[in-house]
Amino acid sequence: MLKKYTSKLSDNKKKIFANVFWAFTGKVINMAGALLVGILVARYLGPSQYGLMNYVVSYVTIFTIIATFGLDNIEIRELSKQPLNRDTVLGTTFRIRLFFALIAFLLIGATLWLFESDSYTSIMVLVYSSTVFSGCFNVIRNYFTSIVQNEYVVKSEILRTIIGALIKIALLWLKAPLTYFIIATAFDTVLVASGYIYAYHIKVGKFSDWKYDKTMVFFMLKESFPLVLSGAAVIIYQRIDQVMIRNMIDNESVGYFATASKFLDLIIFVPSVISQTLTPLLIRTKTTKPDIYKERLQIFFNLINWVSIIVVTLVSLLSYWIIYFTFGLKYMDAVPVLQIIAWKAVGTAMASSSGQVIVIEGIQKFAVIRNVVGCVVCVALNFALIPSFGIIGSAYAAIFTVFFSGYFTHYFIPQYRFIARMQTQSLLSGWRDLLKIKKILYEN
Repeated sequence: MLKKYTSKLSDNKKKIFANVFWAFTGKVINMAGALLVGILVARYLGPSQYGLMNYVVSYVTIFTIIATFGLDNIEIRELSKQPLNRDTVLGTTFRIRLFFALIAFLLIGATLWLFESDSYTSIMVLVYSSTVFSGCFNVIRNYFTSIVQNEYVVKSEILRTIIGALIKIALLWLKAPLTYFIIATAFDTVLVASGYIYAYHIKVGKFSDWKYDKTMVFFMLKESFPLVLSGAAVIIYQRIDQVMIRNMIDNESVGYFATASKFLDLIIFVPSVISQTLTPLLIRTKTTKPDIYKERLQIFFNLINWVSIIVVTLVSLLSYWIIYFTFGLKYMDAVPVLQIIAWKAVGTAMASSSGQVIVIEGIQKFAVIRNVVGCVVCVALNFALIPSFGIIGSAYAAIFTVFFSGYFTHYFIPQYRFIARMQTQSLLSGWRDLLKIKKILYEN
């Protein structure tokens, strides 16, 4: 089927088309599989245990920024620039990742010892924290990304989704306790790492060929350090709410909040696809037709923002039925949270689209400012609102945070003010461009 639509394309375009196709297919299947199995598991466990499970995942996720140390994009860049130096880049990056994974694991243990009083929760967090080690094999995924061959890693991820789903369904049938579901969730990362290893062994070569170059270590760390700060801020304000809700309220409240949050990936999916599809065209327009670049950039913002607004409005209005027909009656307390937090997707779309433009314009060195500000605002608002308003307060905090970091901060950064003006114009009158997508898709 893929060959039918790419037969008239050049070899390079076929490669790009196939890469996009597999990336899109993998995203849809993995997202749909995770949601469907997640619903079944949530209905079985109930809000309290489901909340604890999400707390465990969120707690460990906060520390993954240390384990990855912002190396992913740097590795992809260096592999693209130095394809003949593949084994040295992979070998060095893998060892750096292992070192920081160990640091992350030790920090998780230390913070649990200092702040977590429940021994069962601590054990479950430590069990799931093993994923920081299996995540080191993402260096292989980055290699396939650098050579524009997502097919191999996506196939392994799809297989992981299927096997992981079957394992969790078997646990549901056996009426297993929460412990086994957390172990199964951690095992998902082992499955996907095994897929990466197999794909590399079959398509590329042996791990024994990897080399460690200590002179490259300092360069990689220096290049990745700014990304650590930015990435840490993003992960914290995306995950800290569930950790704070559990510590300030209870597991059940985390369950309701996590239930509503599960739909955010689905809401943002369409705007994300539009953004990823149109960005290469904008780059080409900026180079070949700079006179109409700003015009198409405005249409870009208008389409993404208003598609997300329409989708969010529908989800917010239908929240009762969405929760009722998916997670069931036990999770109806998640309805008001979903009605509110759905609007976070609009702010996320604005932040994502502006992030693409920031990269196109080559002014990404200032992006850390908006992410760090967003992190501080998120933590402060959760501390202020959760005691008085519970998870509803956290939902409002999530919305304000993402709008503040992805929109309002642009007015305070001189290099980003033109983006803020375009975003404002988009919110006020961008709906008029919903039918003009052909204009931005015009072949350059």
